[in-house]
Amino acid sequence: MPTVLRIGPYRFLFYASDGDEPIHIHVRRDENMAKFWIKPVRLAVNIGFPPKELRDIEKLVEDNQTEIERKWNEFFSRS
Repeated sequence: MPTVLRIGPYRFLFYASDGDEPIHIHVRRDENMAKFWIKPVRLAVNIGFPPKELRDIEKLVEDNQTEIERKWNEFFSRS
């Protein structure tokens, strides 16, 4: 599971088996996990994050959307 970014307590990653799905990113902190679709950025799954923190994480995803998409395409060999 490649780590794309680390920002503060958050680890942004995707799984090698994710390539058949649209571009997305998983965000982990401790036992909490969220999944965000990238185009457009929107929450897909939340396990444990409170609403305020999810909004903060969504902003981080938006701010790093280009980098996330680039790393996804590199890893899954999409142009």
